[in-house]
Amino acid sequence: MKKVIFAEFGGPDVLHLVDAEEPHAGPGQIRVAVRAAGVNPVDWRIREGQSLGAHPTIELPAGVGLDAAGVVDEVGAGAEDIDGVKVGDHVFGEGTDTYAEFAVLSAWARMPEGLTFDEAAGYPSVMETALRIIREVGVRPGQTLLVSGASGGVGSAVLQIARHRGITVIGTAGAANQDYLRSLGALATTYGEGWADRVRRLGRVDAALDLAGSGVIRELVELTGDPQRVISIADLAPALGVRFSGVAGSMPDALAETVDLITRRKLHIPVAKSYTLAEAAAAHADSQAGHTRGRRVLLV
Repeated sequence: MKKVIFAEFGGPDVLHLVDAEEPHAGPGQIRVAVRAAGVNPVDWRIREGQSLGAHPTIELPAGVGLDAAGVVDEVGAGAEDIDGVKVGDHVFGEGTDTYAEFAVLSAWARMPEGLTFDEAAGYPSVMETALRIIREVGVRPGQTLLVSGASGGVGSAVLQIARHRGITVIGTAGAANQDYLRSLGALATTYGEGWADRVRRLGRVDAALDLAGSGVIRELVELTGDPQRVISIADLAPALGVRFSGVAGSMPDALAETVDLITRRKLHIPVAKSYTLAEAAAAHADSQAGHTRGRRVLLV
């Protein structure tokens, strides 16, 4: 099978598409013929060799990717007892080395009707992260949440989850994404010089999320008045007592809530751009450049 790997840490150019042995599902796992794989910031952070507490040290050469959508073609011992999964089911979920023609998933859910493989591949890690950081920051219905860097995958999810829960959201993004944020129910403003004052004019901020890592920690603390009301997923060592959220929660629970919200038409994260497996390096470069509206995925 074809698989994307890297044999050294570094920039996008260390990614290579190679022939590799097919993986097989172990107990409680399934294997899928991958149709699409999600591209997440954690993928290129691992590729660069960044120290991420939630992800153990890896041995090189290593595969890439956590999220995938595809067709079940192998069911490990006991996996069918989890939800009756069977060969031929269309599923999406989290596993290992998903930038490949076949991948093993350890958490999955059946794809809701009408969801395409490329759309489905963009949800697992994004939704787990969004649900986790909303919980950790402690924002409640009737309060206002500020989201810095709101137009990407996690931001898109946070805005829609918050709206569904009765939380007001102020989102910052580039000028080109202001209408997109408003379409998701957010009060929108641009980042850049004077952005904190623009936020203040939109209303009081009860909690804040840093999704872009663009050096805004001090302003977020000032806007909320409490560093414990600020969470970052982009600044690995935030200052001023702000917490970094990097330890994943329950993926099965996140997938179940994702299916529920999509089925009730309360959630939709668009695919900003798709790539082939051979274009994985370009996908990483684009992801690192930011300014994404929605998700980036690899099509297999």
